[in-house]
Amino acid sequence: MKNIEQMQEQRLEALRLTKSGAPRLPSNPFFGVGPITDATTDEVDSRLRRIAFDTWIEKTYRKFDDKDNDIGGFTTAEISRSMHRGYPADKILTDMMRAIHRYFHFPKANRMAVGLGGGHSGYTVCVQHLINANDASQRVYVDTPRPESDQSRAAGFFRQSWATQLIEMQRFAEKGCESRIHFAASEGVIPTAAELSALGVSIFVGVGHETTGANAYTSREIHELLNWIDGDPANRHAVFDATSMLGAMPWEPELVDAVMAKCCLFMPFQKAIGGVSGYFVAFFTPHALALVEKNQQDPAWAIPRQLQIAPPIDARQPLSAKRSVDAGPFYDAAEDRMLGGVINTYSALAFAETTFGLLQSEARVGSVVELNKRSAANRAVIDDWVESHPLFSLTVTDAERRGAAVTLLKVEDAGITDPAIHARIIARSKQLLGYEGFTHPNGAFEPGLDAARYVNAFPGTPGDYRAWVGGIREPADIVALLENLQYAYQRAKILVIEEELAKQGVTFAAPVKAGAMVRKDDPEHAYTVLIADLVGLRRGADGEPDDSEIRTYVEEKGGVFHAGPIGDRAALEKGRIHFFYQPNLSTEAEILPQTDKGQYDALIAAATFIPKASVFPFGGVRIGAGTGNMGSASWGGGNGEGGEAPLMNTPGINSRATAQMAMKAILKVVPDLPVDRLHQMVANGDFDTGRQLKDFPTAKLEGQKIAILGYGNIGREVAKLAKAFGMKVAIYARQRHQGWIESEGFDYAASPVEAATGADVLSVHIGLGRLDAATGVYSNAGVVDTQVLDAMNDGAVLVNYDRGEVVDAAALDRALSSGKIAHAAIDADLFKDAATGKLSGPMVPYLPLEERHKGKLELLPHAAADTDHPSRVTGAKQAVDQIFDVIRFKSVTNLKGDLPQGYVSAGGRTPAGIGRVTKRVVSEISGNAELLEELRRTSEKVAAIVGALSVVSDSSHRDRIIDRYTGLLAENAGRQRALLEQLGLYGPAAE
Repeated sequence: MKNIEQMQEQRLEALRLTKSGAPRLPSNPFFGVGPITDATTDEVDSRLRRIAFDTWIEKTYRKFDDKDNDIGGFTTAEISRSMHRGYPADKILTDMMRAIHRYFHFPKANRMAVGLGGGHSGYTVCVQHLINANDASQRVYVDTPRPESDQSRAAGFFRQSWATQLIEMQRFAEKGCESRIHFAASEGVIPTAAELSALGVSIFVGVGHETTGANAYTSREIHELLNWIDGDPANRHAVFDATSMLGAMPWEPELVDAVMAKCCLFMPFQKAIGGVSGYFVAFFTPHALALVEKNQQDPAWAIPRQLQIAPPIDARQPLSAKRSVDAGPFYDAAEDRMLGGVINTYSALAFAETTFGLLQSEARVGSVVELNKRSAANRAVIDDWVESHPLFSLTVTDAERRGAAVTLLKVEDAGITDPAIHARIIARSKQLLGYEGFTHPNGAFEPGLDAARYVNAFPGTPGDYRAWVGGIREPADIVALLENLQYAYQRAKILVIEEELAKQGVTFAAPVKAGAMVRKDDPEHAYTVLIADLVGLRRGADGEPDDSEIRTYVEEKGGVFHAGPIGDRAALEKGRIHFFYQPNLSTEAEILPQTDKGQYDALIAAATFIPKASVFPFGGVRIGAGTGNMGSASWGGGNGEGGEAPLMNTPGINSRATAQMAMKAILKVVPDLPVDRLHQMVANGDFDTGRQLKDFPTAKLEGQKIAILGYGNIGREVAKLAKAFGMKVAIYARQRHQGWIESEGFDYAASPVEAATGADVLSVHIGLGRLDAATGVYSNAGVVDTQVLDAMNDGAVLVNYDRGEVVDAAALDRALSSGKIAHAAIDADLFKDAATGKLSGPMVPYLPLEERHKGKLELLPHAAADTDHPSRVTGAKQAVDQIFDVIRFKSVTNLKGDLPQGYVSAGGRTPAGIGRVTKRVVSEISGNAELLEELRRTSEKVAAIVGALSVVSDSSHRDRIIDRYTGLLAENAGRQRALLEQLGLYGPAAE
């Protein structure tokens, strides 16, 4: 390469060009397919396609008894272990041939053969049947230069190999003469009709087309070829390797139809159509078939029997019997039947896959006419893109000759003049385009993009990248491919230049590890955080609430834990986060003097109400779901007023504790067995079970209906517990949740009244909703009103462990008086002014009801969740994590309201199994290889057994499956559910 300074400049320029990162990936990274493919986007899509294929097999290929009664479908397992002859194998083969013949618009007069073998052997045999060395008058024209000539060197090995086989056929045949073969002067050129006639050509062989060289025939050339055939159609034949041509003929539809009718076409469908094994199909005109039959009466060479398309009519006389195409492996469209089968063992499933794949592609892309149009359109997309990106050039310079299926690109980098360096960059770029990636001299690994596989140019061809980009691809995919090629080249160029510079002693520092979070805090600042609530509810040896777990956690993370308020701020260690624990703060008079001037950078609180004038410039976290008590105007959302600090919460931390307390409230009165009275009677020896038990009838929870308002974390946990008790669960939520609610086996209700209708229990978990600034009223205040309560069964139970305001206290008063509600459990805030003794809070309206309805109300001071020690500790730890992230990295987890400028959102975080299934949850699962593998094994076993039961129609066969697998099904279904719950995969997906 050039000198060090020039190499450095080239490296910096490549870095500049790739600084934005990798471009969008194509939907499918495999660019080595033909006109029909399954086009699956990833491994999940592919597996789902396999399931769809199994279902299609079961519906398409049926079993019939001796009275022609349908007795069920064949399964893929049954077909795979069956023979390749008889039913349904014969039908599968016929269906495939019919589908291919129909889709590509072959005329009914043309027959289509099927044979075993790949592209090279198959095409050679296809031509072998037409050429006869015993016919001295036969002349062959091949549209590729003569092998080993100067002109052929750019053709690559593959096209030369085809031409070589034609020469050797003549050279080694007894009556052969290789001079009967005429070769083109340049690649993929069709002479005029007059020129072909002058040469005495009777067979035109097309091998020099876009399969390897990305070139196509012009419309003029095709017209000339067809004119030549029309001059003597009985004795002039054209045969193409149409692997790329089918579905990518860039000519007018009438010309395409003429080619399909008048030319013989060959295609190896194991790649081109979508099968998994080595098969080919070949289409022959009636005149060509007559020539094949004629040649077989005086053959010049032997053809392997599995590749013969004109086998003996009398199979008992393989040497002397007449050979005929009427006994060959042909599909006759006019009669819609196979004249003969494949002469060797084949996979019926592979043929079925071809039919299925073709039908799928037709549904996705459309007819072959549309496929041809899409191919031509994609060619135009490539032309336009390359024209505006000077790094690449198209190896086929004639625009009319550029292929519509295959593109061959060459890199034109003026800065790289050494061919060896160029080749290294291309090779390295393909590592990046695939899965290998590469490692820089400084040790930094650049992972593979998995953007483009099978983009190698064939050996000897004048190009760097080759890709199959016909009509099966969307235009956006074509652009994505090209942009990834460009990006990969530049990144590989950086690598190779660094390798060259390393030889000169130039080194580079290792970059920041990809994905690593960058610190954004100030090492000269001592950060302060107020903890304004208890972080431990369990009492220690001193009788006080124990804060040791959080103290230890803060210190392990590198923070400092202080008991009490800030003292000498100047004495605080810089670069550290200091937490000041003051759990007894309660009133505004106590809080404001410490927080009105931003004395603390951030806040952690639980139930304490934070005044509006309190200032926390770096943010705050509320331990729990709601943020109604976080009144500071510092926040950029939630209950703030456009502040510049993020407000966060810890949703789901106490959801299970709250749900369990709600169930406890229900279980106190339902079933309504007077436990205390019975206990006393038994303890006094004053009970006769035989005579007195009838006096205490009750009803179990199972079968009763519970209405739940709200499908948040707590509402969903209550629903799960109620379902475990056998209750019927109806949930009111916004309509967008309906699908998720029903997927979990709950009933969806479009309104609170609908949910409450016929309910025995009502549990409320909808929150206060939005605050109307004009009225000062929350949107969900009074949702549980007279109409909702009247819809319930008489003697129902109401549980409000949400916000006190969501229930209309006056309506509840009337319902308790009428007996509509037999019992109500309320958990709401209650505050008492120390100076005046005045009570405030949402519990206040309920206090008069307790006086009027003694024994029917249970009132709690918002203690259902906030008295659970493990939940409070877990929530406090998460809040500490969130404070560290927001101060050190400007990263916000569980944002409430607006994201302030300069911060990034890290999404949501809830305990496993609580709340919605987020991408973060799935990402964390993907890192747990052991559990993930176990879940896969159990799920596959469940799917296999259930799938078999769903498809097997024979009762005795089904009974055998039941006998064998019931235990395995139950064991794995139970384990599957346990794993799904453990991994947090039950529930609605995050939006």
